[in-house]
Amino acid sequence: MSLRRAARAVFDAALQAADVHPLVRRALADVPLPATARVSVVGAGKASGAMAAAAEQVLGDRIVDGLVVVKDGYRADTRRVRLVEAGHPVPDARGEAAAREIRTIAERAAADDVLLVLVSGGGSALTPPPVPPVTLADKQAMTGLMLAAGANINQLNAVRKHCSLLKGGQLARAAAPAPVHALLLSDVIGDPLDVIASGPTAPDVSTFAEALAILDRFDLRSRTPPSIVERLQRGQRGEIPETPKPADPVFRHVTNTVIGNNRLVVDAAADEAVRLGY
Repeated sequence: MSLRRAARAVFDAALQAADVHPLVRRALADVPLPATARVSVVGAGKASGAMAAAAEQVLGDRIVDGLVVVKDGYRADTRRVRLVEAGHPVPDARGEAAAREIRTIAERAAADDVLLVLVSGGGSALTPPPVPPVTLADKQAMTGLMLAAGANINQLNAVRKHCSLLKGGQLARAAAPAPVHALLLSDVIGDPLDVIASGPTAPDVSTFAEALAILDRFDLRSRTPPSIVERLQRGQRGEIPETPKPADPVFRHVTNTVIGNNRLVVDAAADEAVRLGY
C-alpha cells in the first residue's frame, strides 16, 4: 500500500470513530427509559443536530418535543426535534432565544418524564443567554476583557456561569425533578464535565466570591459592565442562589455520559496505522 493510501485509511478510521450515529445508539441502549416516560430532547453544539437525528432513529415517536442549537450550516435531518442555527464562535441573539426555549422545555418536564440532553463542542457559545438584567452585550464585553487580560478557560467559565441561564448545572436544576440523561461529545482534554459546553448538566465548583476574585486578579472590576459586578456582589452576599454544587440533590437524577472524545479518535487512527504496519 502506498503511503498516500495508508494516510487516507488512517484518516478514514479517525472519521469513522467520530461518527456520532453509532456513538449515540450505543449510549441510548444503556439509558433506562421507563416504558411510559415521555422524552424531551434538548441540546447544543456543532454535532448536536446529528446526535438528535441518531436519537430519533432509536426513540422514534417516544420523543414528544425537542430543540437543539447548531452552528450555521450544521443542520441534520430531524423530524421531531427542531434545529435552530445560531452564531459560533461569536454568540448571537438566535442562540440566546433558542436557549431560553430549551430552559422552558426543561421546566415543563414532569417527574415521570425524561430529559435527554445532547451536547458537543461549541455548545457554550450556542447557548449564551444571561440572567437579567445582564445582557448578551454585557457578557460579550466581559468575555473580551477577560480574554485580553489573559484569563484561562476555567477563570472565564467561573464568571460566565454565574451570569448565565443554563451553564454550571442550571439546565439540570431547571429540569428537576425529571431524570436527566446527558450524552456528551467532548472536545476538552481530560473530559471535565463542568468544562464541556460550560457544564449545563454538571455540578459547578466555583462560587460568586471566586468569580469576583478573578475579576480583581486581572484588575477588571471597574471595567466590567456594572450589571455583572452587581450580580456577583449580590451572589457573594447570599442574595442570589449559588449554581448547583456536587452535593445538590438535583444531581441524584442526572446522568452525564461522555460518548466520544479526542482520545477515541486518536486511538482509532493509531490502531489503523499499526494494522497497516506504520
